[in-house]
Amino acid sequence: MAAQPRLVVGVDFGTLSGRAVVVRVEDGAELGAATHDYEHAVLERTLPDGTALGPDWALQVPADYVSVLRHAVPAAVAAAGVDPADVVAIATDFTACTMVPTDADGTPLNELPGLDGEPHAYTKLWKHHAAQPQADRINELAAKRGEAWLSRYGGLISSEWEFAKALQVLEESPEVYDRMAHWVEAADWIVWQLCGTYVRNACSAGYKGILQDGTYPTREFLTELNPDFADFVGDKIDRPIGALGTEAGRLTAEAAGWTGLPENIVVAVGNVDAHVTAPAAQATAPGQLLAIMGTSTCHIMNGEVLREVPGMCGVVDGGVTPGLWGYEAGQSGVGDIFNWFVTTQVPASYVAEAEARGLSVHELLTEKAAAQPVGAHGLVALDWHSGNRSVLVDHELTGLVLGQTLATTPEDVYRALVEATAFGARTIVEAFNDAGVPVEEFVVAGGLMKNPMLMQVYADVLDLPLSTVRSAQGPALGSAIHAAVAAGEYADIHAASQAMGRVDRAVVTPIPENVRAYDALYAEYTQLHDHFGRGGNDVMRRLKAIRRRALEGSRS
Repeated sequence: MAAQPRLVVGVDFGTLSGRAVVVRVEDGAELGAATHDYEHAVLERTLPDGTALGPDWALQVPADYVSVLRHAVPAAVAAAGVDPADVVAIATDFTACTMVPTDADGTPLNELPGLDGEPHAYTKLWKHHAAQPQADRINELAAKRGEAWLSRYGGLISSEWEFAKALQVLEESPEVYDRMAHWVEAADWIVWQLCGTYVRNACSAGYKGILQDGTYPTREFLTELNPDFADFVGDKIDRPIGALGTEAGRLTAEAAGWTGLPENIVVAVGNVDAHVTAPAAQATAPGQLLAIMGTSTCHIMNGEVLREVPGMCGVVDGGVTPGLWGYEAGQSGVGDIFNWFVTTQVPASYVAEAEARGLSVHELLTEKAAAQPVGAHGLVALDWHSGNRSVLVDHELTGLVLGQTLATTPEDVYRALVEATAFGARTIVEAFNDAGVPVEEFVVAGGLMKNPMLMQVYADVLDLPLSTVRSAQGPALGSAIHAAVAAGEYADIHAASQAMGRVDRAVVTPIPENVRAYDALYAEYTQLHDHFGRGGNDVMRRLKAIRRRALEGSRS
């Protein structure tokens, strides 16, 4: 009689939904998967009670994350047709930096009486960019003081990260800040709900929490930033650090009831969605740049040596793979930009044509744009509709399309936007190469790898072959692989990756004549990038300031 398979569950918490996958430990086979949409999606204009939000806000409701555990996990197990008793561990990953303000026992502040109408009591999603003024001050003070940790982040701390967002809470809602016992990465909060133990994962702490060489920014630095922020580290975030791929605790009876999994199975330390994908892509070695391409793109890479790469989101010892320096870069808007264009800028005639042909508007625009020779649209765009994460680290920057005429078509602009995101990726690759961290392979994960035109554009712009993760659920599979390591099924993440990961090598290769044509367009992109992004003209910042004043005036 054959032995029952040993199984693990991975759960990936994305921007709009959570996905669970049941995976066989032996070979990484994905036996069942399920997705559950967040009931409140992203709060960008109002809270659930109608309270208005300001520009650049992006919030979520933490109860939606628990709903994923209640729905997606049991559904994935049912889809797999397996006995839940065979599951030995569960692991989760999350968007980052997504922050949950809680009381002492982990209850989100928005669930406390009287705080459901207070914006700062809700989870601040990764793309909440309203803390840019606080980020600017952190960067200015760190540069003035010569803080050693600043260079580990390419010279700039992002408004998306822990410190800037917390400082915004303090300065805009000090009463909420005072009631906040813990400022918790969502990656750690969901693990807390699963096992009853609050452990900070090494990945989030290093990349998003400015933890370098075992220390956070000093009390002196925080005092100079704002005297009321002096004890932020000790009071709000300093907790034990859990290494990736290790046990955080055991599944509680309550969480077992939510998920339908056995009580007391291993719960792995949390992780970030992009970083956790590396073993799923068999991209745990130096030289392999992994791009997780969805609403945004996160670029993950391992290196044997420490280098300071301009505009990086961080370099952390063991931040991706134990024993190697983990580098992170990223683009704040990619799929989000394409969705914005399709939702708000495409004429009704295109929508009608897509419906008549049984296509999505994305598919129709892709078909039309793919038929064009490189450069035929006469356009070049900047991919900053959600700001620039790398290499400029400036979320006050905005999108731009240059070269439009009365003959410009929707497919022209759509293709230019796709190309702009590829140019942004090339800027990041060149920053790695120039800093002595060579990119030898470009591996793609995420939903956008399904778009053949986009993939060819990226191969041509980068002049690199593209490999792809075979799994449609790369982060969830990566979490499952980490669960297997945490449960002791494999000696380390490298061994687990080789057994359970899946990748197709060089599935898209550059077309030489397109490479040459894109070199010319990339030169134009670079001139615009440096002019608007490096101080040649601050019009984007000025326009954002005008917008904020106008919106604030309309609400007064």
